[in-house]
Amino acid sequence: MAESPTRIREVAELPEVLVPSRRQPVGVWAYVVTGICVVAAIYTLYWAFFHPFFALEHRAIILLFMSSLVFLLYPLWKRKSLKPSPGISDIILWLTFAGILVWILIFADQILKRAGIFTTTDVIVGAIVIILVLEAARRSSGPIVPILALLFLGYSLLGPQLPGLFAHTAIDIRRLTTYLALSTDGIFGIPLGVLASFIFLFILYGAVLQRSGGGKFLTDIAFAVTQGTTGGPAKAAVVASTFMGSISGSSVANTTTTGTITIPLMKRAGFPAHFAGAVEASASTMGQIMPPVMGAAAFIMAEFLSIPYIMVCAAALIPASLAFFAVFMQVHYKAKLMGLKPEPGAERRSVIIKRTFASGWHHLISVAVLVGFLALQYSPERAVAFAIITQVIASSLRKHTRMSPKSMVDACVDGATGTVEVAAICAVVGLIIGPITLTGLGLNFSAWIGDIARGSLLIGLPMAMLASLLLGMGVPTTAQYIIISALVAPALVQMGVLPIAAHLFILYFGTRADITPPVALAAYAGAGIAKSNPMKTGVTAFQLGLAGYLIPFMFVFNTGLILKGSPLDIVLAIFVAMVSIMSLASAVQGCLFIRTNPLERLLLFAIPIVGIFPIGMLTLIILPLLGGVLASQWHRRRQLSQAETLLT
Repeated sequence: MAESPTRIREVAELPEVLVPSRRQPVGVWAYVVTGICVVAAIYTLYWAFFHPFFALEHRAIILLFMSSLVFLLYPLWKRKSLKPSPGISDIILWLTFAGILVWILIFADQILKRAGIFTTTDVIVGAIVIILVLEAARRSSGPIVPILALLFLGYSLLGPQLPGLFAHTAIDIRRLTTYLALSTDGIFGIPLGVLASFIFLFILYGAVLQRSGGGKFLTDIAFAVTQGTTGGPAKAAVVASTFMGSISGSSVANTTTTGTITIPLMKRAGFPAHFAGAVEASASTMGQIMPPVMGAAAFIMAEFLSIPYIMVCAAALIPASLAFFAVFMQVHYKAKLMGLKPEPGAERRSVIIKRTFASGWHHLISVAVLVGFLALQYSPERAVAFAIITQVIASSLRKHTRMSPKSMVDACVDGATGTVEVAAICAVVGLIIGPITLTGLGLNFSAWIGDIARGSLLIGLPMAMLASLLLGMGVPTTAQYIIISALVAPALVQMGVLPIAAHLFILYFGTRADITPPVALAAYAGAGIAKSNPMKTGVTAFQLGLAGYLIPFMFVFNTGLILKGSPLDIVLAIFVAMVSIMSLASAVQGCLFIRTNPLERLLLFAIPIVGIFPIGMLTLIILPLLGGVLASQWHRRRQLSQAETLLT
C-alpha cells in the first residue's frame, strides 16, 4: 500500500531501530521490483494449488524473491544515505545470493542426499549464505536478531569452554555451516517453510483486501459501531488496530501504520497524547495474539505442535477476545473518568452502520470463504488462495471497489514487500534454532527451569514469564515466539501444562515485551506519532495491556478458556475470566459506575487474582467481593445524585 506523506513524516521521526530504512526505487529499478513482486505472488498462488516443488526447492525460491527485495529496497547504510536506486554493493550482494539460491534449487536433491557429508564447496557456499542472511535481516528488521544469531553461533562453536549449564560438545564449523545453510533444519527450516507456505499468502490476502477497499470497510465498520459512544474514537482504534495487528506480523509496524489515523482522532476527542499513543500500541500488540493470523505465529505454532491450524485459532480465540475486552473496557472507564461525552452526530448510529455495511458487505464473502475452507480441513495455503481469488471477484461486484489491473499489481507489491521483514526473520532464526538443537541448549534450559520449579507451576510459570519477557524484548513477534518456544515451552510441558497452553503462554509474554518498559518498542513508536513522553506512554500501554499478563495464567489453570474440557468447564471458565477481566479494567482506571474509592479499588484488584487459580471453592470469593463493590458503587452514586438534585 502506498504510504501517505503523513505517515512518511511521522515514521521518519521514530528511532532508526524501530523503522528500518526502505528506499523507493525509481526508473528501471521500480519495474524490476514490481516484476519480482508480481512473479512472487503468482508463483505462491500457483504453488498453493499444485505444489510443484519439494520443501528445500520451494523455500529456496521464496527466499530468492524475498532476498532480492531486501537488497533492492533496503540500503546498506543509514537513512541519511538513502538513495532511490540500489548501489553497486547492493547489486553485487543481490546477484551473489540469487546465484547461490539458484544453485541450491538446481542441485537440491544432491545436496539433501549427501547430508552430513560436506564438500569444500558446500562449506564455502554455506558460509556465504549465513553471512548474506544475517545482512538481509540486519537491513530489513534491524540489528537485534542478527546479533542474537551471532551469539548463538558463537555459543555452538565454544562448547566445553563454557561454564556449567551452558557447556556442551563443540560443533565442528564445517558441520555447523552446512547444517544451517544446506538442510531443511536451519535457514531453510520450519519457520521459513511456514512463511513460504502460509504467511506470504495471508499477507497478500491482507494487501488485496486493502487495495479493494476491504480494509477501509472493516475500519469504517469499527468507527460506525462505536459512533456516538463514550470514548468512541479510542474504542474504534482498539477494534481496528487489533484486526490489522493480527495480519501485520509486527506490533511496531502496525502501530506506525494505523496509528497515524487513530492517534490524532483520539487526541481530538480529548484523550491525552500519552494515552492515545498507549491505546494504539496496546491494541496493535494485542493483534499479535488475535486469530486468525496472530502475527504469523499461529502457522508456526501449528507446525511445531503438529496440529491443524484451525485448532490453534480455536484455542486462541477466547483468551484473545478477553484481552480485547479488557483494553476496550479500560478505554470506556477512562473516558467516563474524564467526563468525555459521546460525539454528537447528525445521524443515529444504526443508520451509519447500515449505510456502511450496505456499501461494503461483499468484502465479507472472502472472509466467509476463508473460514469455511479452514473449517472443512483444507490446508491454510489453499484456503487463503481461494479467499484471495474470491476477494478479487467479489470486489468486482461493485463499481467503487472494482480492482483495476494497476491495483492488482499494487496489491502484489504490497503483499511481497510486506512479507520481506518476516521472511528475513524466519530465515535468520534458523541460525538460532539450529545451534539450540545441535547443542541441546533447549533441553538443558528446560531442565534447569524444571529443576528449580520442582514440578510446581506456582514457581515454574513466573519463571517462564520472566524468561519470555526478557527473550522477547526488542525482537519481532515471529522471531521471539520461535526462540522462546525452543527454550521455555518444553519446560512447561514437562510440568504438566498442555502443549497448546504452553505455547500460547510463551507467545503472550513474548509479545507483552513490546509494551513492557524499559524496552517497549510499540509504545515508543506510538509516542513518536502522538508526540508524547515515551516512558509515560510505555507505562500507560503496560497498564492497558495488564490483562495480557493474567490471562495466560488463567488458561493454564482453567483449560476451558482454550476449549479443553466439558461444556460446563468452558462456560464457568469464561464467566470467571470475564468477571476478573472487567474488574481488573475497572481497578486499573479507578472507575466503575463512578470513581472508585481506595477500598473498592483494592477489592476489584483482588477479584482477578482469585480468578487466576483453578475453579473451585476459592472462586466463590469472587461473588461477595464483586457484590460488595457493586453495592458500594450503587449507594455512593445514589448519594451523589441526591446531592446534585438538592443543589439544583
